[in-house]
Amino acid sequence: MINNKVLQEKRVILRSIQESDLPILWSLIYGEENPEWKEWDAPYFPLEKMEYDDFKSHVHQQLQINDVESRYIIEVDEKIIGTVSYYWEHKPSNWLEIGIVIYDPAYWSGGYGTEALTKWIDYLFTNLSIVRVGLTTWSGNLRMMRVAEKLGMQLEGRLRKCRLYNGTYYDSIRMGILREEWEAKDKI
Repeated sequence: MINNKVLQEKRVILRSIQESDLPILWSLIYGEENPEWKEWDAPYFPLEKMEYDDFKSHVHQQLQINDVESRYIIEVDEKIIGTVSYYWEHKPSNWLEIGIVIYDPAYWSGGYGTEALTKWIDYLFTNLSIVRVGLTTWSGNLRMMRVAEKLGMQLEGRLRKCRLYNGTYYDSIRMGILREEWEAKDKI
């Protein structure tokens, strides 16, 4: 909430989180008892409701950890639909993982996630000294795996039957793309 950066793709805007966004984000995340988005975003981890003041403090702390903001708003037609983020799996070796959540199902399967992650990966490769961007999902989230493939990410690891959800075991899926692969992709 220090910066006011805006990254524009075709239909999607990625921008810094502002103080005025926090009530909207809180409502998107915690406003429903069992939000539909959580069925796809690591549903094997429970969503523990956070009171608004705690959420606000958490977001403030989270955004101050890194030199480059670690979470941006995804906006379409002046409406907040989700967030993109990154975290350090192992900072000393520059092992970075990205994430995305589109909270409103009306924006699923419409290419918004692909646009947002394309811009986000560009931004991260431009602003961080990293050689790779990774993404971890689960085999139950076919849409996320398709987005990663469209972005040129390779399957780097599959941990079989390690995610239990609704009585069924799923695989943990690790995908990634190297800087040189990303840069070559833009020239094709």
